[in-house]
Amino acid sequence: MKTRRPTAYRSRPPRRNAVAEVGAAVTDTHALLYHAGGRGLSPKAAALFQAAEDRRTVIYVPMAVLWEVTLLARVGKINLRRTPRAFFIDLFTNVAYQPYDLTSEQVFEADELRFNRDPFDALIVAAALSLQLPLITRDASVLESGVVTTIW
Repeated sequence: MKTRRPTAYRSRPPRRNAVAEVGAAVTDTHALLYHAGGRGLSPKAAALFQAAEDRRTVIYVPMAVLWEVTLLARVGKINLRRTPRAFFIDLFTNVAYQPYDLTSEQVFEADELRFNRDPFDALIVAAALSLQLPLITRDASVLESGVVTTIW
């Protein structure tokens, strides 16, 4: 009798770009800004944003990201080369980028998350948990918490 090797050890054809095949994800603030700036993304994150640009995947943008971007622009930490309103209007003309409204449940979930002291991180993670989707982030405290599946 011939023994079969477990599935995990069988030879499989390599997947060309498994990350680009993700049906949807949630973006963190820095990931969106890196994408907008055209640099700084990991190859996996860049492939996912390119898939959104090509309308092959959906990227949800939590309201906390909009709020954080407006605050960063106001204090001069980022230069969007336009107003935050114009930036997001342009972004949302591509239907692959979807704004995700903040709910009271997300606020309560964020309050219960204690992986760092950044309220924006907690709200963004709560949005990803609410949608049951991976979060595009390189934030060390989010990655180390293991609270949400991440892509970077």
